[in-house]
Amino acid sequence: MISADRIPNNVDLHLNKRLQRALEHWQPAYIQWWKDMGPQGFQEYHQVYVRTAVSVDPSGWAHFEYVRLPEYRWGIFLADPVVNRTIGFGDFFGQPVWQEVPGEFRNQLRRLIVTQGDTEPASVEQQRWLGHRCPSLYDLRNLFQVNVEEGRHLWAMVYLLHSYFGRDGRDEAEELLARQSGNRDKPRILDAFNEPIETWLDFFMFTMFTDRDGKSQLLSLSESSLDPLSRTTRFMLTEEAHHMFVGETGIGRIIERTCELMKMTGFSEDVRQIGGIDLDTIQKHINLWFSLSLDLHGNEISTNAAAYFANGLKGRAEEAKWTDHLVTEDVYHLHGVRDGQVVEMDVPMRNAMNEVLRDWYVDDCQAGVDRWNKILARHGLSDRLRLPDRKFNRGIGQFTSINCDPDGHLLSDDDWKRRKHEWLPNAADKAFLLSIMDTPIYEAGRFANYIAPPARGVKGKPVSFEYVRTEA
Repeated sequence: MISADRIPNNVDLHLNKRLQRALEHWQPAYIQWWKDMGPQGFQEYHQVYVRTAVSVDPSGWAHFEYVRLPEYRWGIFLADPVVNRTIGFGDFFGQPVWQEVPGEFRNQLRRLIVTQGDTEPASVEQQRWLGHRCPSLYDLRNLFQVNVEEGRHLWAMVYLLHSYFGRDGRDEAEELLARQSGNRDKPRILDAFNEPIETWLDFFMFTMFTDRDGKSQLLSLSESSLDPLSRTTRFMLTEEAHHMFVGETGIGRIIERTCELMKMTGFSEDVRQIGGIDLDTIQKHINLWFSLSLDLHGNEISTNAAAYFANGLKGRAEEAKWTDHLVTEDVYHLHGVRDGQVVEMDVPMRNAMNEVLRDWYVDDCQAGVDRWNKILARHGLSDRLRLPDRKFNRGIGQFTSINCDPDGHLLSDDDWKRRKHEWLPNAADKAFLLSIMDTPIYEAGRFANYIAPPARGVKGKPVSFEYVRTEA
């Protein structure tokens, strides 16, 4: 029997026998998936100091304890309801929000929830072997914190599917465990979640850029007229912030150590010779993960995005900051491709909602890159990291038919093939990263040579705290 002790929740799970039965059927498959596809080698004999959400108030969602990963208490939480909340955008602007799924929008809402839900287990699968290359126990603990919270986010989406979509929802919940990242026959829905994450540089870039896309998507879904979806995603945002913190500070600590090593080599920049990660390699990975994450926002011009907005299903990030919530007459100025050339276009803003969200995302990413560059400046370096142009290395949308360099200049197919690894990681880059990450660091307080320690530990604990301990 599933209990509130085992699954912390604020949805009165103990009163909903139908939902209890559905989750009792799904939970064993989830646990088996976690053991098979979750962190490998750390399931049975390790205790991890992690945060477990036990309520939505600040003291409850920041509860820390040692747990064995398969025994983590994945909870179901909705943010507190907003009294008299009304629909904030689209054709139903000003009407009361929905507590049930309107029949005419059932398929669209299910599609949005399934797509969001599919990303959560996918990232766990992508990162399942990273523990064997960890740069410290502090970082290993952060990896596992991200993993268990992605698992909780999966539970959140499965709760919505089971509660509001009947048999179709139950079938979709089972499919969320059947697909696998990178599987040829049943891959994950979005391409970025089928990319392997085998190095910690990739992991930090993923949590910086791809989880930041997750933040933008959750912000837009938190505006939804379906109140249970809005409340679910609003609470998820409190956890997503930590994932981006892990990514941004992880890259920042690599940059810090690279600067230290450059000083040791007399600023020769050949830090690879002493086991550091050079700035060029860092820039290549920025180019890769930023461009992959841009694709997650979808096509620049999209009738689906227009319909989601019109019907009140998915809004803009921080919708309250906008003045026009109907957007029936506004146009959006963007760049597109016509006859192989980049051209300027004006399109109805509702059709450009993906690009509007991408604007928010790019600005948020740029703020993080600016903070990285302050580290370089503090060390007296003139080098600067940057985001590539939006047209670079795109696999979805207007720019898939052209090739561009990171400055946005057009390239021929031959030039792209010849030069792309000037800007993107190649096999030699990966081999080098794997070589310096080959030996994991499991000693409390020690860090791999390529990364600096953090400024502080977790929840007031010292950096040298034993964040992951092996059972006797």
